[in-house]
Amino acid sequence: IGIFDSGIGGLTVAGAIKRILPNESIVYFGDTAHLPYGDKSKELIAHYAVEITRFLLEEKHCKAIVIACNTASAAAYEALRDTYKGTVPVINVIDPMIEEVIADESLRNLGIIATKTTIASGVYQEKLSRRKPSLHYSALATPLLASMIEEGFYNSNISNAVLSRYLSDQALADIDSLILACTHYPLIKSEISNYYQKKIKLFDSAEEVALKLKSILKNENLLAVS
Repeated sequence: IGIFDSGIGGLTVAGAIKRILPNESIVYFGDTAHLPYGDKSKELIAHYAVEITRFLLEEKHCKAIVIACNTASAAAYEALRDTYKGTVPVINVIDPMIEEVIADESLRNLGIIATKTTIASGVYQEKLSRRKPSLHYSALATPLLASMIEEGFYNSNISNAVLSRYLSDQALADIDSLILACTHYPLIKSEISNYYQKKIKLFDSAEEVALKLKSILKNENLLAVS
């Protein structure tokens, strides 16, 4: 399974895939040379994603591709899906998250935090509005978080101060749930939960993506057996 992200964030997805699909071999590509993706153009991110996918398929002979990055999923998923349709399955981290959220009937006021590029793409907003128009949501770009996490600044006074600044934004007032729409953010999930005194529901994509991948591999007779 080829998995890629801009850095360490996608390891949260890779870890879930390893737990749920223990017989599969994983090749992880962390594109730290171009980190962070969140402040780059959609076209440039798509270019990186195409080159990485080509490497994983041609050099590493992967049988499936997981875009373990919300920004790259927003910028490049459709192009990769169309390019490799009928060849290999390509899985993004956004659609499994959307499916989990719209299935939860308890949600009334949802927050979304992500990189600038993911928020600017409108992908979560469009899918939620179309699939569940009754759900109220607010989206906030939190551009410092991925770089902060990548540099190891989490579970610290620095990360708590940055988080507090973002999460106190009026856009997130009165939310009952929050999508962590960047695969780096689960690494600070406990800090986010503590900020809200564990009173809101947090969504991250790792397990849902792993389950979606398992379903696809099973349907296409690609599951590794022990």
